[in-house]
Order: sequence, then structure tokens, then C-alpha cells
Amino acid sequence: MEHNEIRTESGIILDRRQLIAGATALGLAGSFGAMPAMAQSKPKKGGTLRLGMEGGSASDSLDPLTYADSIPIAMSLMLWNNLVEIDDKGSATGELFESWEAKPGAADWVFNIRKGITFTSGKTLDADDVIYSLNMHRGETKSPAKVLLADVTDIKKLSPTQIGITMKQGNVDLPYNLSDYHIIVVPNGFKDWSKPDGTGAFTLEEFQPGVRALFKRKPGNYWKPNRGNFDAVELKYIGDRAARTQALVTGQVDIVNRVDPKTAGLLAKNKGLKLARTEGMGNRFCFVAHTDKDPYTNKDLMLALKHGIDRKKIINNVFSGFAAVGNDNCVGPRMKFYDPKQKVNSYDPDKAKFHYKKAGLNAPVIELQVSEGAYSGATDSAVIFQESLGKSGIKIEVKRVSGDGYWDNVWLKSPFCAVYWGNRPTIDNQLTSTFKAGGAWNDSHFNNAEFEKLLVEARVELDQNKRAQMYARMQALISENSGMIHFATQDYLDAHVTKLQGLTPSGRYDMGDGRIAEKGWFA
Repeated sequence: MEHNEIRTESGIILDRRQLIAGATALGLAGSFGAMPAMAQSKPKKGGTLRLGMEGGSASDSLDPLTYADSIPIAMSLMLWNNLVEIDDKGSATGELFESWEAKPGAADWVFNIRKGITFTSGKTLDADDVIYSLNMHRGETKSPAKVLLADVTDIKKLSPTQIGITMKQGNVDLPYNLSDYHIIVVPNGFKDWSKPDGTGAFTLEEFQPGVRALFKRKPGNYWKPNRGNFDAVELKYIGDRAARTQALVTGQVDIVNRVDPKTAGLLAKNKGLKLARTEGMGNRFCFVAHTDKDPYTNKDLMLALKHGIDRKKIINNVFSGFAAVGNDNCVGPRMKFYDPKQKVNSYDPDKAKFHYKKAGLNAPVIELQVSEGAYSGATDSAVIFQESLGKSGIKIEVKRVSGDGYWDNVWLKSPFCAVYWGNRPTIDNQLTSTFKAGGAWNDSHFNNAEFEKLLVEARVELDQNKRAQMYARMQALISENSGMIHFATQDYLDAHVTKLQGLTPSGRYDMGDGRIAEKGWFA
């Protein structure tokens, strides 16, 4: 699929909602679970896939409550499965859930569990395992997925292969929320993350956080037809972009993520390699401030910072044009319900100077903590930000910090730091994960009553025009009032050797939605 043909949140999602709307008079809506089809030539078994990846640290764990970057997600999807998978068009499809039905109002759901699936230990998957796995993200938990399940009031076992979920208020996007990468399925009562017991295609042979991980294919046939083809997978942590590119070019790895935009053109000309570009759907690159801590409680200061960042200069100089301008709300330009008419916080030195003077803060100390451990290009982006703010008389100090443990030691703790957000399959998921009050990952501490009300109402609004208006208003509220400076939405850029097959642009994340080890094969 060519990158200009990719569209997230396409009509498939709208059709699905129309199906639910049309079924209200009948009781239960139709089921929507189906295994995604493989898109290329017939897969074959064998070989060792070598991944060179950015997106992890020495503090990584296999505990799903800690996943915050690409490497833990990729490792998890080799060992375990999710309940719902997002296909290449951005549609929710069945994984360990085979199908599902919703009653009118989308507050009561029935989910059917696949039969005959076994864990590494030999235990057969059943409803108790699913309920236990879901409950890890409910109640007293530090799980980032807790906010996605906050409206779930009850989960019942209806049979060994069927559960019911009741919500205090309906949400037609519940299956999408259940696709969150934190929500993996483990045996009932499982707690030892050093000894994974999953339904995935591979077993863990070795794990050195921050260095590498080695996986081995399980004997016999994987339960997903045409998947789980490699005999083994080696994942290498390669945080430096130049080193990652060199490893690919010299044959040390078969695929890399987060290709340096500055060298993407050269890689594309290499006949032994293939560049996979997913336009306008990649990571949202941001600087984020805690708006409940001074001086960031001052709205005019935040507006000065938002108008004082030269977004286009960063995109052209740091990301070589492989990105779209962001508007401080983490909603990407190809996401369904993205508002193309929204007021843009564009670079305007005079407006930045006006708001800074209006803030009346007497030259506060503004320290921005950045690291290449947050995302490649974070430091250069911060330097350009610093320079562009200087034209408005605003001074910030760019403090470079270690990439090791960045997500544990800096993000969510520093009052102003670099962060990236991955693409989510729906706008509700994106906004809920990032901006819902009280959410574990609400990294700007955004809290707005009108936003909270609209977020709930939009989940059950079946009139698409009204729903679009609601999401447009929410985007405006965030852009105007939050501590998020979302300056660019990157194109996903992966590169791999031509013999590697099965990588298609995903409707959500890079590296085939983090599943290339499961989906791929060697020609």
C-alpha cells in the first residue's frame, strides 16, 4: 500500500457505528470480530528476525502496567496476545476475543472468547483468565489503561468462553479501548513477569533490559494462520539513529524503526532495502508542562510558549519534512474527527511577546528537560524552540538529561519536559489517554469541566455531525487551555531488508503495529 493511500479511522469505523445504530430496534448489534488477512505472498517458516529498535531503556519490564515505549510493546506482542487487534485500516478486529455484541446504548456488551487457545504452560484460555487480565487495569492499580476502563462497572463470566461487560455509560468504542497494548491476557492469578506464560507465538529465551532480548518460536502451529513464522527473534536496543541505520545497512539487523528523516531518502535508493512510510499517522512530538504548577498555571505564559515555537522550522530541519504541523491537542491530521477548521496556534513572535508581557511573571525561570531517550530529535527541537522564543524576549533553559530511565525519572515528574504520544485508533482513545482528568498519563494535568462533559456525551452520540462538532470543541479546549505543546506529528518511517515480507503500514503504530515479529516472514 502506498503511503498516500493510507487513511486512519476510515469509513469502516463509521459503518460499524451505523450498524450499532441500526440494530437498536433489534436488541443486540452484530458481531464485528474477524482475523485480519495477510496481504502479501504466501508466508513460509524459518529464519531469525533481527530487530534494531529505539524505544526502550535499562528500566524496561515485561509487566504490562509499565509499558511506555515501542520495545516493551514489541516484546509483549511476541509473548502474549491482546483481546482486540487493530488492523491496517484502523478497524477493531478480534484477537483473543473472537466476536462481540452490544445492546442498544452500548453500555452492555457480550464478548466471545476464542476456543482451544493455550498458554505456554499448557493451560487452556478461559473466561477466568480474561476477567483476571482485565481487572489488572481496574480499581487500585497504576495501569495507564485504567482510564480506558473507568466506566466499566461489572465484568461477569457467562460461560467458560463468554463474558459480559457492563458500563455506567455507553461507549461504542469499547472494543478499541480493549485493544490498548497494556491489556494483554495472562493466566488467572499470574504475577511472575520474569517467567512469561502467554498465548503468543514465541517464548522468552533471554532478556537484558537496555541491551537485547531473544525469543524462540513455540513448537507446533501457532493459533493464528500464517503468523509466527520465524524460528527465532533477536531484538537489539539501538537508541542512536546513526547506529541503527548503520546496523541495517551493514546487515547486522533486518529491520529498524524510527528511521532518521535526514537519511530516509538515501535508504530509499538502496536496492537491498525498503523504506516503509506511513504519512501523518506517527508519533506526536511534544513539550508538556504541568499546568497546576507555577509558572505554568498562567494561561498567558502557555499561550506565549505555544505561539513562540517555530513548528515548521523544526519539521524542516529536524524531521526533514517527514511530519505535519501539530496543534497542541495530539489529534493527528488523518484521524477521524480531526477538525481541519480549528484555530491554529501558529508561530507568531509578536503574539508570543504580547502574551508573555500580559502574563506579568517578571522573567520566571523556565527549564525544559529533554533527552534523546524521549525521542530522537528532542534536543534539536528544543534548541530551535529556545531560539524562536528568544525573538519574543522569552528565555528558557534547555536541560539535557540522561535517556536511561527517562520515562521513570523525568516524564510525569518534571514540570516541563519532552514527550511523545503514539497514534491511537480512535479520537476518544487519544483524548481519554492523554487529557482525561485523573488519568495516569494525563501528563499536562489538564482538567476542564466542559471537556469532561463532552468526552462522555460524544461516546454515545450516533449522529456523526453532532459527534464531529463535539470533538472539534474538545480539540479547541485542549489547544487553548492545556499545557501540551504538540508541535509535530511524524510520519512513521521503518526500513528493512527486501527479503523481509509481511510489513504493511498500520492503522495505529509503526513496525506493523508492533507485530512484525508475529506477522512477518522471509521470502
